Amino acid sequence: MKKIGVLTGGGDCPGLNAVIRGVVKSAAVKHNCEVVGIEDGFDGLVLPNKTRNLTLWNTRGILPVGGTILGTSNRANPFEYKVSINGKPEVRDVSKDVIKNVQSLGLDALVVIGGDGSLNIAYELFKMGCPVVGVPKTIDNDILATDVTFGFNTAVETATEALDRLHTTAESHHRVMVVEVMGRYVGWIALETGIGGGADVILIPEIPFDINKACQKIVSRKKSGSKASIVVVSEGAKPIGGEVSILCASDVGGSAERLGGIGNKIGADIGRCTEMEVRVTVLGHLQRGGSPSAFDRILSTRFGVAAVELIANKRFGEMVCLKGQRIESVSLNEVAKGQKRVPTEEGLVKTAESIGISFGR
Repeated sequence: MKKIGVLTGGGDCPGLNAVIRGVVKSAAVKHNCEVVGIEDGFDGLVLPNKTRNLTLWNTRGILPVGGTILGTSNRANPFEYKVSINGKPEVRDVSKDVIKNVQSLGLDALVVIGGDGSLNIAYELFKMGCPVVGVPKTIDNDILATDVTFGFNTAVETATEALDRLHTTAESHHRVMVVEVMGRYVGWIALETGIGGGADVILIPEIPFDINKACQKIVSRKKSGSKASIVVVSEGAKPIGGEVSILCASDVGGSAERLGGIGNKIGADIGRCTEMEVRVTVLGHLQRGGSPSAFDRILSTRFGVAAVELIANKRFGEMVCLKGQRIESVSLNEVAKGQKRVPTEEGLVKTAESIGISFGR
C-alpha cells in the first residue's frame, strides 16, 4: 500500500473533513502511505486536474470544520455522466475512464465517502475491478448495515436546538409551529428531533398520516390549557393515500428529485382545521452545515481509520459500519439492497406514543 485516493460524493455533511483527516493521519502515521484527494466527487476522476496531495500538514485544523475540503457533487454519476457534444447535452457511461484514471494516478485503492447513491456507484466500480472501500455518510441515517451514519447526530442536534427556540415564541403567541426537517424517504431526523425537542406531533414517511387525527391532538391540547403546539414534519411525509411533495423532479444524469413543501401544506391544513394561528419553519440546509458534534467527529475518525485498515488488508468492495460500539465492515452489496427505514411498531415510535406524541394515525 503506497498511495490511496479519497473522495466525498453526494450532499455535504458534518464530519466529512473528520473522515478525510482520519484517512490521512492513519495512512501516514501507521502505514507510511500517500493520500490523494479527489475533488468534487466522481467529477475528479472524470475531469482533468482535479486532484491534490493530502498531507498531515495541509489537513491540520479540519476536524471541527463542516462541509468537505475536497468539494462534492451529487450530479457526477460516471455511469450516467452529462457531457456536451457540439453544444448538445448527452448522457454517457464514462465508468471505464474512471477506472483508467484510478490506475493512471497510481492508486492502490479508493475510499468513497458517501450516501447510498455514491456507495452504489462505488459497488458498480468494484465489480469492474476497481479496488474500492466505502464510508457511510448521510444526515438521513438511511444506509443499511450500519447502526448510524456520521452527520446524523449533528443534524438532529441542530434541529432540536431550533425546536427549543420555537417553543418560546409558540408559547408567547399561542401558535402552532410546524417545522419541516430533512430526511428524504425516511423519518429518522424527524423522529429523534421530535422526541428530543418535545414535539406534540411527528409526521414521518413510514407512517402515512391522517391530518384530522393530527389536528385532534392539537385541539385536545388547546382544550386542556396548552395554547401552543409543535409539529415536526419529515420532508418525505405523506397523507394516507397521497404522495410525497416534490419541488423538483429528477432527470437522467442529474440529481435525484428534491422533496419539500409538505410543511407549508400541513401548516395550511392545521390552520383551517383548528382555527389556530400557524407558522411554518423549513430548516433545510441548516441541518447539513456547521461544525460536527463530538459524537460525529469521533465516529468519522473511527470510520476513516477503519477504511485504511480495510485497504491494508486488501478487503475491497466493503463498507465500514457501526454495530453497537464496534466498528465492523460489510459488503457494499448490502447497501444496494434498500434503505434503513424507521420501524413503526417498536423502538422510538412506541416510546413517542407512550408519552402522548401523535403520528397522525
